[in-house]
Amino acid sequence: MNLNAARNLEVKNERPFGLRDKVGYLLGDLGNDFTFIFASMFLMIFYTKVWGVSTSLVGVLFLVSRCVDAFSDITMGVIADKANPTKDGKFRPWIKRIAGPVALMSFLMYQYSLADASLTIKVIVMFTTYILWGSVFYTAINIPYGSMASAITNDPKERASLSTWRSLGASFASVIIGSLTPQIIYYADANGNQLVNPEKFTMIAGVFSICAFICYMLCFKLTTERVKFESDDNKEKVSIAKNLGIIAKNKALLAIIGAAIVLLLSSLMTQTINAYLFADYFKNVNALSTLSMIGLPVNLFLAAVLVKVADRFGKKEVSMISMLITGAIYIGCYIAKITNPWIYVGIYTISSLFMNTFNMLIWAKITDIIDYNEILTGKRDDGTIYGVYSFSRKIGQALAGGLGGFALGFIGYNSMAATQSTATTDGIYALATLFPGACYIVVGLILMFAYPLSKKVVNENNLKLEAMRSSK
Repeated sequence: MNLNAARNLEVKNERPFGLRDKVGYLLGDLGNDFTFIFASMFLMIFYTKVWGVSTSLVGVLFLVSRCVDAFSDITMGVIADKANPTKDGKFRPWIKRIAGPVALMSFLMYQYSLADASLTIKVIVMFTTYILWGSVFYTAINIPYGSMASAITNDPKERASLSTWRSLGASFASVIIGSLTPQIIYYADANGNQLVNPEKFTMIAGVFSICAFICYMLCFKLTTERVKFESDDNKEKVSIAKNLGIIAKNKALLAIIGAAIVLLLSSLMTQTINAYLFADYFKNVNALSTLSMIGLPVNLFLAAVLVKVADRFGKKEVSMISMLITGAIYIGCYIAKITNPWIYVGIYTISSLFMNTFNMLIWAKITDIIDYNEILTGKRDDGTIYGVYSFSRKIGQALAGGLGGFALGFIGYNSMAATQSTATTDGIYALATLFPGACYIVVGLILMFAYPLSKKVVNENNLKLEAMRSSK
């Protein structure tokens, strides 16, 4: 939207923003994560321990799919920006359109009946279902969902609250998936080794797919787009290449892209490796279930205090310090070489308090970046910016998934063996502690030196936007 078309942005006469919108937006990310977190934590386990596929081949799958995302994420952002609003809004209709396909495709990824199929068939099914789920359908629902925050309300504090509630949705999903799944899919043999039940793996995948669909439909029902985007046939037509060139000049976006890639590389590596850490290093999946429940109480606490803390000290400032502390805790764990799983869970709880601080504020930072882009260029491009940012997250996800598979292969992990060598389990521990610790410190340094939107700058930008819009 150019400045001459800024008058086309208006708040419709709808019911006031409130709890219904927050709950609806929470349910949207809960729907996302019933498939996304499940895949992040357990898809590699399924491929390696049920289908017997090598970790390196799974890594190739994740890398290839994210190359497809290079086109699908950004393209979907542009499509969402250029789409004419309907009676349901500009972004909400995509939730209803794609809820069924994304849930179905997630279920099809976890079919134990193919365990005895040839490797060729497994590879074809892996690549087809995973790319359709992640690069096509998940992208087609997640990009509009993220962009929708700027259409639900144009108030910065209300957008920050949406970011917090969205993070709570992810926390609920993490608790449900992380605590229930190990109890259902694992069983112990006579020697205490943790083995996987293939049939129950497929069953729980189906349950989570149904839950995802229900959450998406509730998100569509409960949220309201109040900010109206009217089409303007006379506004300047800008090519995708020119659009991305403009966005490339946005220092805040470039910095947050760098931070996001490193952050996803560390957090998703941790999610993936934790399943191996507790099954093969600690040999205690009950502790893994407990670990997965930590995020919810931590995020409930943060939800109660974080908006006020960020409002006082600034989103950049709070996030930066939190990342540096998180990195120091993980490196301390590596040095201490913890062997008791419950001590590890306790330390992980403390680190989650700081790590989740960044995650709960990230979506509010994106709306700050969109505002910053409007000041720089006169264009908001909510969907395009969100698509670019989402693509950067996909790069982090790809590197985490691909690197995780390659790293497990490098340390000698045998996917079909009941027990692993000491060198392999020590390598798993290093991947779960030292690697993410170093990454979190890098994220803190990026925020410190490269991300320009401090508390002072954000406040100045809000005043500039008010002046720009009132003059039109």
